[in-house]
Amino acid sequence: MHFLSQSWLIGRRHFLRGLGVSIGLPLLDCMRPLRAAAAPKARRSVFVYLPNGVNTLDFQILDAGKGYRISRGLKPLERHRDNITPISGLHHPHGLGHHHGCQSIWLTGAEIGQGKRNSISLDQMIAAQLAPHTRFASLEISDTGRSLAYNSDGINLPAEIKPRDVFRRLFEAPEGGVEKEREGLRRRGSVLDVVLDEARALDKKIGSEDRGRLDQYLSSVREVEVRTERADRWLDVPRPLVPEAIRKNLTRDVPQTKPGDYYRTFYDLMLLAFQTDTTRVITFSTGEEGKGLPIPELGINQTRHSLSHHNGDPEQMDRLTQSDAFNIEQFAYFLDRLAATKDGDTPLLDLTVSLYGSGMAYGHSHGNANLPTVVAGGRALGLKHGTHVDFNAGHFNGYDLDEKGVLKTTHYELCSRPVNDNGRLSNLLLTLAQKMEVETAAFADSLGTLSQIEA
Repeated sequence: MHFLSQSWLIGRRHFLRGLGVSIGLPLLDCMRPLRAAAAPKARRSVFVYLPNGVNTLDFQILDAGKGYRISRGLKPLERHRDNITPISGLHHPHGLGHHHGCQSIWLTGAEIGQGKRNSISLDQMIAAQLAPHTRFASLEISDTGRSLAYNSDGINLPAEIKPRDVFRRLFEAPEGGVEKEREGLRRRGSVLDVVLDEARALDKKIGSEDRGRLDQYLSSVREVEVRTERADRWLDVPRPLVPEAIRKNLTRDVPQTKPGDYYRTFYDLMLLAFQTDTTRVITFSTGEEGKGLPIPELGINQTRHSLSHHNGDPEQMDRLTQSDAFNIEQFAYFLDRLAATKDGDTPLLDLTVSLYGSGMAYGHSHGNANLPTVVAGGRALGLKHGTHVDFNAGHFNGYDLDEKGVLKTTHYELCSRPVNDNGRLSNLLLTLAQKMEVETAAFADSLGTLSQIEA
């Protein structure tokens, strides 16, 4: 069964059978012919994180609106100019001054600090909406195992680290076939039932503080229960058959010491997951603050954390810019592939909302304002592109250049303290949520949507 064929379709009258009871399935996408006139195109979303900020002196775009001159750090995205929107001046109010905690709230905008609990991330809000349509509600990828995704109780979801493990999970049935997989899911379900029963009995014997902790734990258990039930419902739907050449490429042992190959293999996997409609929501963390990968391909053996603490050294700053452009180039490659792949007659790029950025701007002093942010794709979903949206403009004296036309280090102040309170990253997250048809009028501390990127 080739993944581009329609042999994976199942009938509308397909039934789930268990314990002597037959239950009819709801109308699923896998029941719709590809050319069904009434079937809307699937919306997809992807969120990619860059740790430790950037060399903002080489990353900052100086002129707003159309016709902007793209910066050195963003240069690889020049070829996608009509499909991207760089945004300056965004920040999370709750993230200011919290340094390395910024990654945990990049997609949540929640309060941070001792005694605070995170909230649901945007990707998981979208996943909850789209879950019935795909085998996997979402996919979490990270080079460290810590994902960008947080469930409704603010608990961090685990992430896959190795490309081949992701491929096998998405596209290969476990050894033993469907029946063994079904048996494993039922066994897991039985264990969860026992855990929930015992927890309910314990709930009557403990104090209020412990009850709160228990409730949080039980929410995680229930989430596993829901995922288990979803997995069981998809057992009788065959996985897409991936051509051997693609399978070989995506199941290689790709080391992190070759980050170009490592990142692109993950981007290829992400494309395949979207192309086969295996999932419609993906987060990809390319590192944590303190753990961004070195780039031996460029002769850069320092981590992004080390590069970001450059103390003004010109050579170190230049290597950081090279690292920035290298990471952006890998993202541009992903956009290349989305643009070249179609869902029907529409490029996947136009059907995919993409957010690329960081929760930190200036790593040397841990500045969390003026966050590096690029929105791409989604033009068929109501996004418009082609301009640099700058929330700093009109709220300060302008980008200060030296006699050689180079942005001065006074710019670092802009990256530590926002000059425009309306430039909230949560406003952007709200906008993207609505473009993914999540019915919400607010997200975290948002003030409204960004009309600048709405078609």
